[in-house]
Amino acid sequence: MPKLTRYILVVLLLFVLVAIRAFEDYLFYDPYLTFFENDYLYIDNPRREVAKLVLYTSFRYVLNTLASLGILYLIFKDKIMIKFSVLLYTIAYVLLLIPFIYFVINPKQEDYYLFFNVRRFLIQPIGLILLLPAFYYYKLNR
Repeated sequence: MPKLTRYILVVLLLFVLVAIRAFEDYLFYDPYLTFFENDYLYIDNPRREVAKLVLYTSFRYVLNTLASLGILYLIFKDKIMIKFSVLLYTIAYVLLLIPFIYFVINPKQEDYYLFFNVRRFLIQPIGLILLLPAFYYYKLNR
């Protein structure tokens, strides 16, 4: 695949990540979007449907993961790195979903900040932000 085609595909996948973020209000059920925009430490937890929230958060995580894996593959063209990334994303999903579900079912005001950060890792492509420089550094030293 020519370099120009790879760069165009990387930019398109970055636009996919931006579109997921830009249209989050329309694509996903998440009552916490507006909750965390306000002064959440002083207001009540929003009403939510737990199963629907977990389903849509998982769907968003999968979309971000697929776009991120595509970007990593196009940049590094290393299938072993992608397999390792899939493993990391899967482990991260399981380890983050457990406290996410706990915080959704048992909302306590003193846990809002921790819940905010766990939720952030699930709904934003932070894995890409961490893996991209790590793999670049690995390739430099190899």
